[in-house]
Amino acid sequence: MPVNDDVFAALAHPARREVLGILLEGPRAAGEIAERFDMRRPSLSEHLRVLREAGLVREQRHGRNRVYSLEAAPLQEVSDWLSPYERFWRGKLANLRDLLDEEDF
Repeated sequence: MPVNDDVFAALAHPARREVLGILLEGPRAAGEIAERFDMRRPSLSEHLRVLREAGLVREQRHGRNRVYSLEAAPLQEVSDWLSPYERFWRGKLANLRDLLDEEDF
């Protein structure tokens, strides 16, 4: 199954990747996430929206607070998609290692 392009677009920005790393620690209120960044709240809200629309985070409202949590399923899809490429490069590196082992330097 191909990975949704929205997931790759969401992962392309370093701030969004950092948000995912924060949420890996557990659910966080938007304010807690914002404290870790040197950006205006509307900018962070836009990043959270992109992550939510890509299916990478879930938003729950608790009173006036919005709590975000990681949705890892799309990341597994990316990992599955990348797996053949990882095997390809591991094979290439193994071939290079074998070649270097054969040479006398």
